Amino acid sequence: MYFIPEMQVLAAFAVAGVVLAATPGPDMTLFIGRALSKGRLAAFAVLTGTMTGIVVHTVLVAFGVSALVVASPTAFAILKTGGAAYLLWLAVQAICKGSTFRLGAVAERRQSLLANWSHGLAVNLLNPKIIIFFMTFLPQFVSADDPDIRDKLLFLGLFFNLISLPVIVPMVLAADRLAIWLKSNKRIMRAIDYCFAGVFSVFAMRILLTEGK
Repeated sequence: MYFIPEMQVLAAFAVAGVVLAATPGPDMTLFIGRALSKGRLAAFAVLTGTMTGIVVHTVLVAFGVSALVVASPTAFAILKTGGAAYLLWLAVQAICKGSTFRLGAVAERRQSLLANWSHGLAVNLLNPKIIIFFMTFLPQFVSADDPDIRDKLLFLGLFFNLISLPVIVPMVLAADRLAIWLKSNKRIMRAIDYCFAGVFSVFAMRILLTEGK
């Protein structure tokens, strides 16, 4: 199908997506914290909200980037180069600062599933880091001369949600045990940080070297 990238591109994107989903951070804190304080259904509602936000980001990026390519392929090349530099910066931050998995006290006020969904959506849409990340991450896997660039960006964004589910769902189902395990295995969390840094450094350098040719 024309909107599906080549297998090697898809495989690279899948690796990056799985590593990102498995890296302890604000999203993991949100899902596990909600599961512990409000239950699994509430956590899944929040998860659905964040995934809805990712769809919104994907649509905005797909239409915005495709318009940018039509207007100026040079500007698109600059975006990709800047995006690669941003991914490299994220890798450095992972090494220097480590995981941001922090579980604090959460109020026990009951909320409807719709309220939990809305919370997940709002957290995702209003997080400037997520906006910047998707704006710089997705274009790394498309080419400016691809006539189907918009459709491929849309596919990649939805595919990101799909490949995240096998990682996130078990986290929610085993939230209590996972929270204890993460807190007591600092070395494992650091290993995940280094894995994240390594994968994103490789992608960043590949793009920077390609753009420099």
